[in-house]
Amino acid sequence: MRRLLLAVFTLISITAQAQENGEDQLGSWHMYFGTNQIAEKWSIHSEAQLRYYEQAKNFNQLLLRTGLNYHINPNAIATAGFAYIKTDPTFFEAALIDLDGQASDNISENRIFEQFILKNKVWELLFEHRYRLEQRFITDSDLNTKSTQHRARYRLQMTVPLTDVFFLNFYDEIFINLQNEAFDQNRLYAAVGVNVTNNLSVQAGYLKNHFRTVDYDRLQVAVFYNPDLRKLFK
Repeated sequence: MRRLLLAVFTLISITAQAQENGEDQLGSWHMYFGTNQIAEKWSIHSEAQLRYYEQAKNFNQLLLRTGLNYHINPNAIATAGFAYIKTDPTFFEAALIDLDGQASDNISENRIFEQFILKNKVWELLFEHRYRLEQRFITDSDLNTKSTQHRARYRLQMTVPLTDVFFLNFYDEIFINLQNEAFDQNRLYAAVGVNVTNNLSVQAGYLKNHFRTVDYDRLQVAVFYNPDLRKLFK
């Protein structure tokens, strides 16, 4: 009986935690990515993401990122850039209150990053290895705190062409903290994609976002638009 009661209380605790942090909700990410060629060896990366705890509602995060790409060759790209991230880490509309009675639902981050991408092809499978370093300057305006953190990321992506129009896309990305506990998070992704034109594609897929103590399930819709701007920059 004691074991049964312990199991019931454990299940209730897990369920309550999932309801409190939104773990039991299917959220959504809405994304835009662009690579705009401005010279033979140079291009500009542009990106915007809106992330929600639920389907297109209950705001979680806004991410804006840009960078300058140097194309060493068609299969190797080096990038340096900047991102701005605005985060509400609370699932409920009301902010979570800490022990001192202070609320924290307003976190902003200025991020500098360096990145290197390598591409290769095996049979018809297209592989991409992305290595990224991040310097993160985080401000919690509610608690009036600031911190600087460093992180490394590695993403292995595989694209499977089905036809000239349709394709499948898979990736796994691990995030490693360079201070405190090493493991930060892991993202596992699968999607179906459509090549609308030669510089426009759309993907719809599923993301499993695993942290040390919580897992999130997210549907993703992404638009990739890569117009050539070299004529504009001549």
